[in-house]
Formats: sequence, structure tokens, C-alpha cells
Amino acid sequence: MRGLKKRRRIQIILLAFAALVLSTGLIGYAMRDGINFFRSPSQVTEAPPPPTETFRIGGLVEQGSLKRGQGKTIRFNVTDGGASVPVTYTGVLPDLFKENQGMVGTGRLVDGVFEAREILAKHDESYMPKEVVDALKEQGVYRDPSVEGANGS
Repeated sequence: MRGLKKRRRIQIILLAFAALVLSTGLIGYAMRDGINFFRSPSQVTEAPPPPTETFRIGGLVEQGSLKRGQGKTIRFNVTDGGASVPVTYTGVLPDLFKENQGMVGTGRLVDGVFEAREILAKHDESYMPKEVVDALKEQGVYRDPSVEGANGS
């Protein structure tokens, strides 16, 4: 009788462990499309991701690159000061979207062009996403908006 209880406990523990491994695998499989890594334009040009990978790119909209009114697709370049990546977007851009402003886009890199499905722009005078600030600081291009405002620029 005692050996039967021990065997039953071992079976229950093994079954619980198998269920835990299976549920962890299913959760990981379900989350694979929900995780979008951030990349700066310099990282994208150094090591381009495959066209099947969805990721976020951020930086400043390059001066003179914004092309509107040429069909439904809007074209511009995003830069971090070290590299520039061409971006296409079909849709309505946020109101605050303009050149030399911070932006983050979600999409895929196809044939060297980032095809964005979503574009986010900074929403006030001083906000910029942390990832964009870090990428701009790494390239030595970042200017603190609170310091610029204090100097009257």
C-alpha cells in the first residue's frame, strides 16, 4: 500500500511538471508576434532584420525628406544622426508629425524600406520616447528640449 501512494505522488508531480512545460510553451508561442523590439536607424542599417520580423524604429524625421500628396503613401526618412532609413506609411499621420520631430513606427523592413503600419509622434514640446532619446544620445545628436527652452531657442 505504501509503495502505491509513493508511485501516485510521483505520477502527479510528473504530470504537473509536463503541464507546466506545455503551458509555458503555449504562452511563448502566443506571445511571439506581440513582442516588438526597438531598433535605431543605425542598428537597422548595420544588421537588417528579416522581412518577416515586426519591430519598432524611432528617431527624428529627417529634414527635407517628408513627401506628402503623392498618392496615398507618405514617404520620409527617419534618422538618429548616424544613419537614415527610408519609411513608407499609408494612412493618416498624427497631427504633431513633422520634420525634425521624434517619432516611433511599428512595421517591417522590406527591401531596405521600413513599411510602417503604425506611426506615433511626440505629443508635447518636451516628450520623446526613451528608446529614441537613448539612440540619439548614442549618436551624439540629442538636444535636451528643457535646456533649449531655458536658453530661449
